Amino acid sequence: MARVLIVGAGLTGSLCAALLRKEVTGPLYLAVWDKAGDSGGRMITTSSPHNPQCTADLGAQYITRTPHYAKQHQIFYDELLTVGILTPLAVPIEGMSVNEGDCNFVAPQGVSSITKHYLKKSGAEVHFRRCVTQINLRNNKWEVSKETGYPESFDLVVLTMPAPQILQLQGDIVNLMSECQRQQLESVSYSSRYALGLFYDAGTKIDVPWGGKYITSNPCIRFVSIDNKKRHIESSEIGPSLVIHTTVPFGMKFLEHSEEDVQELIFQQLENILPGLPHPVAIKCHKWRHSQVTTTESNLKNKEMGM
Repeated sequence: MARVLIVGAGLTGSLCAALLRKEVTGPLYLAVWDKAGDSGGRMITTSSPHNPQCTADLGAQYITRTPHYAKQHQIFYDELLTVGILTPLAVPIEGMSVNEGDCNFVAPQGVSSITKHYLKKSGAEVHFRRCVTQINLRNNKWEVSKETGYPESFDLVVLTMPAPQILQLQGDIVNLMSECQRQQLESVSYSSRYALGLFYDAGTKIDVPWGGKYITSNPCIRFVSIDNKKRHIESSEIGPSLVIHTTVPFGMKFLEHSEEDVQELIFQQLENILPGLPHPVAIKCHKWRHSQVTTTESNLKNKEMGM
């Protein structure tokens, strides 16, 4: 039986797993490893420690289907819309750039429900908190080592992590990678930012006319979302959730600062944007060291994920 490992449980890894399962007709052992505690990657959804039904998308905020993607990926959009994982964005996002032919969608159960859907379809054995450290070639098999536990062997390994993480891998993969391949990976650059998720008690009112808003006049905050409103999840039993994304310059400047210091700076600026905002019952801060690709080997930018 062929053994295949996919490293990374984000959109690329989960969809790759589902497509492999669909295309391979013979026996296949399929595993997906991720160093995080859950699937999603840049499509991560987190929940309040007080109420798991109160959730917030800390990564991608909505999905934009451009005319180009409508042609290339229509089968995927149709499937996700049919099963209710995606629904049309129906609330205003102030300051959002909309081009002719674009359609925007949200995931009512959180954007990570997309990756969970594909992982379930794949039937893969999914393991979290498995950080790959080395890849070696042993007897025509790929021996994959992780931070803890014994190495495991696979016939095929698919890496879907950010390019800098691939370049950090040790073992035979270092020498097996050509100089051209290494230069291509080194040429990929990313923006960095912070995301803050704020969770509130049921009954808390945040009275704004929008579901999300791009901020253009603040050095710290770039985007604010009333996340449950954006995803059409408004219930008397579930408190609202709010998501803040910082600007890239702020993220770069404070990338190595403590989470506590960053949170305090974000709250100071948030008061200028939403004065009198109630105090949340829970806060989750996430550092996106590799937020969005700004330069690829071919100098193209991915515009399909609004983030």
